[in-house]
Amino acid sequence: MYRFLLSRQWVILTLLALVLIPTMIKLGFWQLHRHESRVARNEEVAASLAAPTVPVTELTGKGRKPASDDKFRTVTARGTYDTAHEVVVRHRTGPDRDTIGYFVVTPLVLEDGSAILVNRGWIRADRDLTAYPKVPAPPKGRVGVVGRIMPDETTEASGIKDTKGLPDRQVMLINSHKLADEVDHPLLSGYIQLTKTSPKPAGKQPEVLPEPDHSGIGPHMAYAVQWWLFAAAVPVGWVVLVRREVKERRTAVDAAAEQPNAVTEPV
Repeated sequence: MYRFLLSRQWVILTLLALVLIPTMIKLGFWQLHRHESRVARNEEVAASLAAPTVPVTELTGKGRKPASDDKFRTVTARGTYDTAHEVVVRHRTGPDRDTIGYFVVTPLVLEDGSAILVNRGWIRADRDLTAYPKVPAPPKGRVGVVGRIMPDETTEASGIKDTKGLPDRQVMLINSHKLADEVDHPLLSGYIQLTKTSPKPAGKQPEVLPEPDHSGIGPHMAYAVQWWLFAAAVPVGWVVLVRREVKERRTAVDAAAEQPNAVTEPV
């Protein structure tokens, strides 16, 4: 009765099921690892945001990168903006996470003569992407800034291609090492993502970026459970199909038996 399992159709179906089961289990664990990574990242971000505020020079320096655990930690700095070496970062989304524009990055010259890049926020893109956009001027004179310390952006970490041949003073990545030759002051590694300026600047300023999301965990755990349920459903479905096939064949045999003159084929 079960010799049909040796047919080409059923051999292929069985092999497909044997391949799908471990594949789906593996995909489930992949989603589980993504869930665990997201939870760990949220904990790290929350810890950095809750850590005491320190001067930026305590976390970074010339040739000294910010530690990975310090990313998003609140820092302070005092100095004067160097607008002559200001750049904009192309193809960045605004606080609404939808509209494309630029980040405005301006070096802040500190009291010791060194400088730190400050991402002052986001502006909308003009229609002419080949020209330097109209950027709100930063406060003049000495200012105090508060923001989140960030490591230099790289293609490997961000997935953003560092396109060459861009218009003047436009870049794809905020990277102190790549901009060091363009600035007249020694640049500290990393940059500050601005949150506050003192005294409060007059007039329009770039839109300050919101605090990073560290509450959502995403759908990865749900996806993991779904893949495991799919893996469990495969053998169940295979058994159901086998039993249905057996039932249909028995029904055909019984029907043939009721007709003595009918010629039946072996099953």
